[in-house]
Amino acid sequence: MRPGPLRLPLLLAAGCALLPWLPGLPPYWITLADYIGVAAIVAVGLVVLTGVGGMTSFGQASFLGFGAYATAILSARYGVSPWLALPVSLAVSAAAALLIGAVTLRLSGHYLALGTLAWGVALYYTFANLDFFGRNDGIAGIAPLHVGGLALVDPRWSFTVIWLGVGLAVLATRNLLDSRAGRAIRALRGGALAAASFGVDTPRARMLAFVYAAVLAAFAGWLYAHLQRSVNPTPFGINASIEYLLMAVVGGAAHIGGALLGAALVTVFNDLLQDWLPRLLGHQGNYETIVFGAVLVLVLQASPQGLWPHLARLWRWRAPVRRVVDAAAPPLPRRALPARGTPILEVAGLRKNFGGLVAVGGLDFAVAAGEIVGLIGPNGAGKSTTFNLLTGVAAASGGSVRFQGRPLAGLPARAVAALGVARSFQHVRLVAGMSVIENVAIGAHLRGHAGAFSALLRTDRAEETLLFAEAARQLARVGLAEAADRPADSLALGQQRIVEIARALCLDPVLLLLDEPAAGLRHHEKQALAALLTRLREEGVAILLVEHDMEFVMTLADRLVVMDFGTKLAEGPPEAVRRDPAVIEAYLGSVA
Repeated sequence: MRPGPLRLPLLLAAGCALLPWLPGLPPYWITLADYIGVAAIVAVGLVVLTGVGGMTSFGQASFLGFGAYATAILSARYGVSPWLALPVSLAVSAAAALLIGAVTLRLSGHYLALGTLAWGVALYYTFANLDFFGRNDGIAGIAPLHVGGLALVDPRWSFTVIWLGVGLAVLATRNLLDSRAGRAIRALRGGALAAASFGVDTPRARMLAFVYAAVLAAFAGWLYAHLQRSVNPTPFGINASIEYLLMAVVGGAAHIGGALLGAALVTVFNDLLQDWLPRLLGHQGNYETIVFGAVLVLVLQASPQGLWPHLARLWRWRAPVRRVVDAAAPPLPRRALPARGTPILEVAGLRKNFGGLVAVGGLDFAVAAGEIVGLIGPNGAGKSTTFNLLTGVAAASGGSVRFQGRPLAGLPARAVAALGVARSFQHVRLVAGMSVIENVAIGAHLRGHAGAFSALLRTDRAEETLLFAEAARQLARVGLAEAADRPADSLALGQQRIVEIARALCLDPVLLLLDEPAAGLRHHEKQALAALLTRLREEGVAILLVEHDMEFVMTLADRLVVMDFGTKLAEGPPEAVRRDPAVIEAYLGSVA
């Protein structure tokens, strides 16, 4: 069986580690490949941080500097073995990332990018102006790596060590992204709101991505210091950080293989430009920067997702990647549902003001176990805002919400989800770069416990088997088992809404909030959805349903709550609400 596209980068790294031992390879190309390997490790970290986590950083070279200076100081000044200096280098960079991230990750978008740019510049001048770091002269006399009594000073040995390091970084990153912790990072791309609504601690996931990328950069810095045998501030400045980011973007920032491809292309292309442009133009100058920038713009215009997807597409055509799910895996433990008729949700005087606009004004209603309540009303009535208030996405301006007798005021979305409240969204919020079954597995996030270290060491496989078996069961339950391995964004909009319902069921909810679940569905699909919701009601799940398809909601709901301009217009059985003059006027107008 051919390896899947995610295995290709690992094979490339392992194969490269053996190349320098082939006869006839020029030493110059061995040295150039050393720098490609160091850059690739930094770029792999940027795949997690930027391509997957959606956080742009212009400061990764600073973490490279932390790793390099830490091992340089320990090795050159105190005679510590480089191998013992490695964990110290990683720890120093991780601690710096935690400190910097605690301040910087409060920002988002271009403010975050500017924040990383600011501390990247600050750290460069710190390295260049403090005697402790040797100022601009840096630190020389760094010990080479040793294995037993063998000093790895031969360029071929350095090459092998560096590319084995690249392979280790690729393997660790694959393990991380293919895990519960990794899905939490990947879910950030689909929006922190949706991730938090299924129990993902989004600030923690962002910090994990930030620290992981910093640790990989520090590992690259450790390798760089013992390759060069000296360090100075120049390789750790803002220009280097921008170059690393460009490597990830050109190769394909969302792909591990793109980091390797981008590092190779940018490093070799820069080297060729520096060599050939002075010959062509007849004099020296930084012309390579101009040409490189122009070529970069052309590449990104032709392939905004980077170059790696084109290569991966060919590999995927040869060997489709399918996740093997153990159908015999035991089900995850389920929470005990309250007896039918037990009050689940009690809303009293709920209010939400946006400045002078009253989006929800004094809303009262309740939902019991084993009951389907329809929340209906014209567009702009405040229904989706009500959902956000109930699930902790937005803070109420007044009133109270109690879930199984417990007040929800002040609880964040992830804490509300932990109580057993699951939801879908008016506008579908799936992670486009993930398969259908991976999106559904995010719903089971709170039903697992494995963290990042378990993922890196691959000791989380038993738990992953259970989580994906649960996701497969819920997909089968909603009739989308055959779509499990398809990209989520390849489905029709109606099917994506059904995927959201499967994701919500993975939470094992007591209360299920569905926002327009029938929108975009065909008649037979609506019938299947109605049958599913009926079964859930019989099992004792409480369901609050927002829907504009009146035929669908009238035949399904036990009670209806009608909203208009943020207030409750009517409440009661469907037939009584259908005949209510105020409801008729709100929907059809008084003339009709």
